[in-house]
Amino acid sequence: MSTPDTAAPARQPATSAGTADPASARWGALGPVGLVLAGGVSVQFGGALAVTLMPRAGALGVVALRLLVAAVVLLVVCRPKVRGYSRADWGTVVVFGVTMAAMNGLFYQSVDRIPLGTAVTLEVLGPLALSVLVSRRAVNLVWAGLALAGVFLLGGGGVGDLDPLGAAFALTAGVMWAAYIVFSGRTGRRFPQADGLALAMAVGAVLFLPLGIAESGTKLLDPVTLGLGAAVAVLSSVLPYTLELLALRRLPASTFAIMMSLEPALAAAAGFLILDQTLSTTEAAAIALVIAASMGAVRTQVGRRGRAAVPEA
Repeated sequence: MSTPDTAAPARQPATSAGTADPASARWGALGPVGLVLAGGVSVQFGGALAVTLMPRAGALGVVALRLLVAAVVLLVVCRPKVRGYSRADWGTVVVFGVTMAAMNGLFYQSVDRIPLGTAVTLEVLGPLALSVLVSRRAVNLVWAGLALAGVFLLGGGGVGDLDPLGAAFALTAGVMWAAYIVFSGRTGRRFPQADGLALAMAVGAVLFLPLGIAESGTKLLDPVTLGLGAAVAVLSSVLPYTLELLALRRLPASTFAIMMSLEPALAAAAGFLILDQTLSTTEAAAIALVIAASMGAVRTQVGRRGRAAVPEA
C-alpha cells in the first residue's frame, strides 16, 4: 500500500538501505521480486504458525512473545542510541510502538476467530482506505467499490456468515495498519537506519508483555512455547524485514507496494496448507476483488505522481 508521501512498504526494513552486506550476495540470486514474495510468504506462514500456537499460549501471549523476541533481535542488531533525541522524537517512536502493538494484538485476536485469509483481506482495507483518501481522485471510488463488494462477498452477502467480533478485530487492525504506515514514515525521518523501528518494537513489547502474562502466565515459559514464539517472531518480523530491505535496493517502491497487495492471497494459501482452512468460490472471488482494488489504488497514486513530475512545456 502507499503512504501519504510515497508508495512505501507497509513494513519498515530492519537496516539502512544504503548499507552493503554479504547477505545481498547470498540472497541476490532470488531477484528483487523473489525476495518480496519470500518475505510475504514468511509473514503469512508465520501468522499461520501463530494460530497453531494460540491453544498453548493464547492470542495475547503469542503477540507478547512475537514482540519481545523481535525487539530483542532488532535491538541487538541495530544497537540504537538513546541520547540526542528531542521530546517530539520520543513521542513519535512511542506512538509508533503503541500502534504496532495494537495492530498485532487486534490482528491475532481476529485470526483466533476467523480464517487467516479472510482476516488479512479485511485488514488490508485500512491501508487501502488511506491510499484512497490521500489520492482524492474520482477513479478511487471504483477501487473503493471493488473493495466493498469483496467485503460483501466475504460475509456471504451480509455479515452474518462471519464471526462479527473476529471481523471487527480485523477491520480495527486495518485502521492500526494505516496508522502504522503513517508513523513508520515519521519515525524513519527522525531516527537513522532502523533505530526507530527497534525502539518502537521495544515499546510495543513492554506494553504487551503484561497482557500476555495476564492471559497465559507461566505457559509462556514452556520451552516448546518459547521456541514456537521465537519462530513466529523470526518468520513474521525479522526475516521479512531483511528480505524486503534487500529487494528495495533494486525494486521500485511502487512495484513493491503493488506486490504487498497480494498478501491476502498468500494468507489464504498459508491458511489452507497449514491450518486446513479452505476457501469457497465466493470467498476466493472476494479476496480477488480486494486485491484488485488494492493494486488499482496504488497504481492510480503512482500514476498521479508520475504525471505531476513531468515539467510543463
